[in-house]
Amino acid sequence: MEKKSPNEFIPEFKNEFLHPRYWGAWLGIAAMVATALTPPSFRDPLLAKLGRFGGRLGKSARRRAQINLLYCFPEYSEKKREAIIDRMFATAPQAMVMMTELALRGPDKIEKRVEWHGREIIDEMQRNNEKVIFLVPHAWGVDLPAMLLASRGQKVAAMFHNQGHQVFDYMWNKTRRHFGGRLHARNDGIKPFVSSVRQGYWGYYLPDQDHGPEHSEFVDFFATYKATLPALGRLMKLCRARVVPLFPVYNDKTHKLEIYVRPPMDDLVDADDHTLARRMNEEVEIFVRPHPEQYTWILKLLKTRKEGEIEPYKRKDLWPKKK
Repeated sequence: MEKKSPNEFIPEFKNEFLHPRYWGAWLGIAAMVATALTPPSFRDPLLAKLGRFGGRLGKSARRRAQINLLYCFPEYSEKKREAIIDRMFATAPQAMVMMTELALRGPDKIEKRVEWHGREIIDEMQRNNEKVIFLVPHAWGVDLPAMLLASRGQKVAAMFHNQGHQVFDYMWNKTRRHFGGRLHARNDGIKPFVSSVRQGYWGYYLPDQDHGPEHSEFVDFFATYKATLPALGRLMKLCRARVVPLFPVYNDKTHKLEIYVRPPMDDLVDADDHTLARRMNEEVEIFVRPHPEQYTWILKLLKTRKEGEIEPYKRKDLWPKKK
């Protein structure tokens, strides 16, 4: 039996998941499984409509996306920003169902619909047996490249936050680990992740979440600024790893997953925290600008503000809630 690291997260089924209060969740999962087994040319238009409909019902999530896009792209008209949000909600279920399809059918059935841009960078690092940390902006298909790599024998380790719903959290993390690899809960700290990368697992790091002001740098982020944790510098040194930016894009016209890989960020080895944080955001911008609908704009990306500024999501003048 494989020996697990002490702080590796392994999702466990609980008997309470069979309680009637969870039956709705299981029905939803069953529907997703059934949908994943249909041809993508059939399901993608239906999922797009379903996603856009859900995006209209989810007022709080839509409001966060509206505020994020207003701050990041003030030069865009409201009509253009709303169109990006609609496309984002359409993309979300398409990418999630492809992830389900990958787990169900395996990589051999999926890889003909996967196109790597910059795969030679990954191939060379595998040949050289290098330690790698991927810098991956939070796209809707964020788990797919890691699962594809794991399915072909490349060990991958990632940090994650638990979801609020226990059944969805169990199934999502079970799917993530389907081909192997490790999951590390963020509440366990950075050490288990570092240990995995040192052992030869390729790390998966999401740079765009707001971790508060204490250890963050305030640096440019599109047309605004963001509290950005410059953790990559420390991780590069602790893990003796190279950082490679990567971004998955689900193309609903071709029904393909396009994975973009950029050159390693070797220029950051001796960078100060401010430079490091800005370069991290710059990589996010390079990936997201051409494909804004792929990004999870529903996150509270801009929660931490400079002293004296109000948090954007608490502004009552922006898309006030209807009474």
